[in-house]
Amino acid sequence: MEIQVVGSTKINYNMPIEEALDFSGKAAGICYMPDTIETLFNEDKEKTNKRINRTLISGHHSVFDHPMYNLVLIDIPKILAMILNNEGMYTTSEKSARYTKMRLSEKEKELYEKWIEIYSKEISKVYPNIVEKQVLKLAQENARYLISIFTPSTTMEYTVSLRQINYIIHWFEDYIKQAEDTPFNLMLKPYLKEFIEKINYLYVPELNSNEKERTISLFSTRQRKEEFGENYCTTYEGTFAQFAQAQRHRTLNYEIEIMENNKVYVPKIIQENEKLVNEWEKDMKSVIENFPQGLIININERGTLENFILKCKERLCGAAQLEIMEQTKKTLDKYIENTKETNNEAYNYLEKYKAGIRCKFPNWKCKSPCIWGSKNALTRKI
Repeated sequence: MEIQVVGSTKINYNMPIEEALDFSGKAAGICYMPDTIETLFNEDKEKTNKRINRTLISGHHSVFDHPMYNLVLIDIPKILAMILNNEGMYTTSEKSARYTKMRLSEKEKELYEKWIEIYSKEISKVYPNIVEKQVLKLAQENARYLISIFTPSTTMEYTVSLRQINYIIHWFEDYIKQAEDTPFNLMLKPYLKEFIEKINYLYVPELNSNEKERTISLFSTRQRKEEFGENYCTTYEGTFAQFAQAQRHRTLNYEIEIMENNKVYVPKIIQENEKLVNEWEKDMKSVIENFPQGLIININERGTLENFILKCKERLCGAAQLEIMEQTKKTLDKYIENTKETNNEAYNYLEKYKAGIRCKFPNWKCKSPCIWGSKNALTRKI
């Protein structure tokens, strides 16, 4: 066996589009390579260009996934990160809104800091043994529910192929032209347009997925029937913040539907305090037209049984966001109940995880224990 590195992304190197196309054209030559890889990579440039054009026109675009671009997106809104993260091929590193302070509008900043103080006091009151630094992080995690998904305060590195970035450009163009001008879309479309303008130097007209009628995958286009078996499909209510956590499980498929009832999430740590609940809901409603991260949406989740268990092994944990931990437990319980009489193999497989917390899963060894342990992880309020 021989392994060669034939191309790589280098720091501070912006690969010219001509170079990316040349790389793809040579990759296309591997499929019918009569000689060695060295001969192919040193072939006449005109021969490579002819192959590039044939491949672009034929629609066999997979070879254009070989050249990769490391993009750093600064001050983008959370919703744009969600849209990009919902498409299949990418690697991303994103600034956390759970544990870092965000750059906010004046009103958001005022409410955000107000509730960091409130949540810090409530957390310390209920859990006096939690250290101050951890209290602050947990307070930030809950106060960020007030922040709009359109606030341009997210930074992320996004590594994507030449083909995928062109498909995204086409999907964004189609969405701008075709999507109804709802209040949500009127806020979204300018960001899609700006993204296209900023990345247009990588645009290759022939790299277009329109013949397959593909679109942005984030937004639901039809209702789906709930089912549980070797594969599953379920729809539940959750916040934008929870959804952003869930879609990191790339082996699962996700869609969202924005509801019109303006229902908001109330963090568990204050749910028993009527005064604070009323104050929280009042503050959330004051920014509701900006689509805060704590707005409740419909989330559709689909995947295989095994890939759902992979999600359980990450989210059924005291270190996970509380909202997604609780929802994953509900889905697990529903999955077990719905296969009990209909699918013995799936039921027996799921039964091993019915404890509902990963530190009790078979063969699981926690490398970084949380502050809750298996006893309190599922009952915590923060």
